Amino acid sequence: MVFTDRFTDIICDFKLLRVSLEYVNIPDGENNKMPKHGHMRHGSLQFYPRVRAKKRIPRVSWSALSKESGLLGFIGYKVGMTSAYVRDNSSSSMTKGQRITVPVTIIEFPTMKILSVRFYNKNKVVGEVLCSNVDKELKKRIKISKEKQGDDVKRIEDFKEEYDDLRVLVYSQTKKTGIKKMPDIAEIGIVGSLDEKMSFVEENLSKEISVSSFLKENELVDVRGVTKGKGLQGPTKRFGLSLRFHKSEKGVRGPGSGGPWHPARVEYTQPMAGQMGYFTRVVYNNKVIKVGSISDEDINSDKGFKKFGKIKNDYAIVFGSVQGPSKRELLVTPALRPSKKQDQRNMEFVELR
Repeated sequence: MVFTDRFTDIICDFKLLRVSLEYVNIPDGENNKMPKHGHMRHGSLQFYPRVRAKKRIPRVSWSALSKESGLLGFIGYKVGMTSAYVRDNSSSSMTKGQRITVPVTIIEFPTMKILSVRFYNKNKVVGEVLCSNVDKELKKRIKISKEKQGDDVKRIEDFKEEYDDLRVLVYSQTKKTGIKKMPDIAEIGIVGSLDEKMSFVEENLSKEISVSSFLKENELVDVRGVTKGKGLQGPTKRFGLSLRFHKSEKGVRGPGSGGPWHPARVEYTQPMAGQMGYFTRVVYNNKVIKVGSISDEDINSDKGFKKFGKIKNDYAIVFGSVQGPSKRELLVTPALRPSKKQDQRNMEFVELR
């Protein structure tokens, strides 16, 4: 009898609770929501393994890029970041026609020369013709036999193997800058058919190629290079974990759990300490605000730029930031997937701030 009365009271209480909930304006689906869990880690798994880059200038899939003519890439050196005064000429901008301040990055581009011509057949190297007229700084690294010296153009034209594509190995004349003397070497693709590529090689062999023939103002480019190296770092700095409660056992700067009981292993997706920085990354759709030469317009300050010195060659001023510290080698290429929003920007350079 006592059990029956208690059960009746429970049912009555449940009915009253149900009626009271009907008078509360709660949207549909909000009653049965599970509690939200915060993220445990940042950092995309697409970048795994997070190890140091093998080389400073990365490889590029040249077949995916397009341009009107000439080379598909150019080697530059990061000077640093600053801010500049520009005139906003964008058609749909709220500051149209006004002078505004924007963050910019300056990149120095010394001239480049062709080191060799590589011939490809079905994406495999079938031969290479090394140019005999190279700088003396490069001869310390590459030994050219006397048999291969002579008329470079004739040796390229007399190449007998069957090929369907050709690219050039270029080196930057870093001796013209204040960074170092040893040049950097990179393989770069050329635009056009085989005849157009061959004519470009013949015209520019043993000549200095400047960035003015590659870059134009108000065009979009991709910047490829290696980020700043930060060495061995813990999981909190490396993956952005939130600090644990101050009374937690075994420290607050680490993950609370290494994973479930089963499977009885620590997955590679768990945030752990390791290498941070010095990774190969690409910054897409950078707007070129200014392309100039020091001989025409000197933008150096009295003491030069911090941790770089004075610019001595051609330069480009790019909107926004790019990866790496000062003096870092960068490979600038045409935009792989140009965005409409960035393409509509139109800024006229006035002066550095």
